[in-house]
Amino acid sequence: MTYRVVITAAARHDLKSIPRPIAVKIGEEIASLTGETDPKKHLKQLKGARNPPLYSFRIGDYRAILSIIDDLLVIHVIVVGHRSRVYRRF
Repeated sequence: MTYRVVITAAARHDLKSIPRPIAVKIGEEIASLTGETDPKKHLKQLKGARNPPLYSFRIGDYRAILSIIDDLLVIHVIVVGHRSRVYRRF
């Protein structure tokens, strides 16, 4: 049972604005979640009543905001950014 990653256009744009070595590390860390049977154990759930709930994945000083759809085995990457700015959208 492996999850697949779907990255939104906004997240792709965010990754292009991050320095290349850091963006590569972020991609590798997100890809490492696909082999997990329960990727939620590595994530922090964001507060608020959302359906599906949103999660924060910490990669150094950067964060990826994700949603996980267990029925379809999909990890949906919504945005990626520096921790000082990424939460402002949510």
